[in-house]
Amino acid sequence: MNRHLWLLAICQGLFLTNNVTFIAINGLVGLSLAPLGWMATLPVMGYVVGGAFSTSLVAQTQQRYGRKTSFQMGLVVACLSALLCAYAAWSRNFWLLCAATLVAGYYNANANLYRFAAAELANAGAKEKAVSMVMAGGLIGAVAGPNLAAQTRALTAVPFMGAYLALAVVALLSMLVLAFITFPPAPAPSHHSQGRTLKEIMRQPAFMVAAACGALGFGVMNLLMAATPLAMQQCSLPFSDVALVLEWHVIGMFAPGFFTGHLIKRFGVLPIMGVGVVLNAACIGIALTGVDLHQFLIALFLLGVGWNFLFTGSTTLSLQTYTPQEKDRAQGALNFFVFATTALSSLASGVLVTTQGWLWLNAGSMLPVLLTGAAIVWLATRPAAQRG
Repeated sequence: MNRHLWLLAICQGLFLTNNVTFIAINGLVGLSLAPLGWMATLPVMGYVVGGAFSTSLVAQTQQRYGRKTSFQMGLVVACLSALLCAYAAWSRNFWLLCAATLVAGYYNANANLYRFAAAELANAGAKEKAVSMVMAGGLIGAVAGPNLAAQTRALTAVPFMGAYLALAVVALLSMLVLAFITFPPAPAPSHHSQGRTLKEIMRQPAFMVAAACGALGFGVMNLLMAATPLAMQQCSLPFSDVALVLEWHVIGMFAPGFFTGHLIKRFGVLPIMGVGVVLNAACIGIALTGVDLHQFLIALFLLGVGWNFLFTGSTTLSLQTYTPQEKDRAQGALNFFVFATTALSSLASGVLVTTQGWLWLNAGSMLPVLLTGAAIVWLATRPAAQRG
């Protein structure tokens, strides 16, 4: 871990502070403003849909202006969109809140490339560890996000308006940290070869499994995480309990980052991804046993660890499927699949938890978990030379 990787890990933590705070409050603010209850998670969905729409634009800005400038542009959008969210909460305008989170998706799409930038800042033999360690920076968000939401929810007369204002300050702090990071120059464009087309890259079995596991793993995690504040409110649990559960969930997401890279190096990427699938299934099993605080807490913690193994593993697996000249289009496609799946799960979480309940939501989550496991087994059974 060199100085630039440590600073990038801090940026990752501040990015997750934004994400966790959004998850903690957007559904609740949405529920208080939405015309219909099932629309409560539309502001959560807007953040993800904005990310999906922005993947192509971010790929272009990354290629044209480089990592650093593009990341700074994302942080400017993060600051302005947080202020717009605060105004929407103050004016009690549900659709403006949805629009503000949609705009914030540009920051989401940008910052989701931090993990790929980590591999470029590391030595050739340490890419897995670099990705894992920068993702471990999300521990900052694990502690800061829920506590920021809890401490600032009543900062102003308008509930949660103070949290949105605080997120604007977080974006400014991240811009300051990013200013001290030096990224390696982008590969010089070649007139003779621009690499393979995206269609050719996506035909590789390893790329298909990396994309499927990253998208489905993120989708299941988001489905259950976005629904948790609403489910706990339905069970008459206080917001302090919601913050506690989300804090331990995000700790589960990023604390393993200190050793996931070592595990992948030792046991291989597919076995670690398989463990992630098992942990997701265990999360669902515990969630189906009841709706007390300890069941929410344990289930969401296991969900976080399972997500870490799957997402770190899928990112590591994808690194072998494209060249430096192909990275922008390949990484853009990987992020698009993640955002598209997460957008659907964001909408589904609000609809299902308010109409079918927490237990049925968890039961339905088992299908994508099984599909993820099947994809890993399919790739593992193929000869190494045919994986791409």
